[in-house]
Amino acid sequence: MTRTVDERRLDGNAAAGILGALFALDVTRATVTCAGCEQPSPVGELVLYSVEMGAVLRCPGCSHLMICATELRGVLRLDMQGVKILRIAVEA
Repeated sequence: MTRTVDERRLDGNAAAGILGALFALDVTRATVTCAGCEQPSPVGELVLYSVEMGAVLRCPGCSHLMICATELRGVLRLDMQGVKILRIAVEA
């Protein structure tokens, strides 16, 4: 059964599992700036399109592809070409 695009659409918080394997901190609380429209957004507010091997996260403002996280044959890969700036607040 093929799912429609709208059935795959979730918010960025749903990507916490795969992104958590790449970052020691809760990356969904980080702020990213879109390379397309320069809108800053928390990762948790990005639009997630979940796929079988990973996650595609898009800007909530302009739908620009920001983050693509995949796992294939035991290898995690993170493409953040659509992110101009990543900001993560850390506690002292």
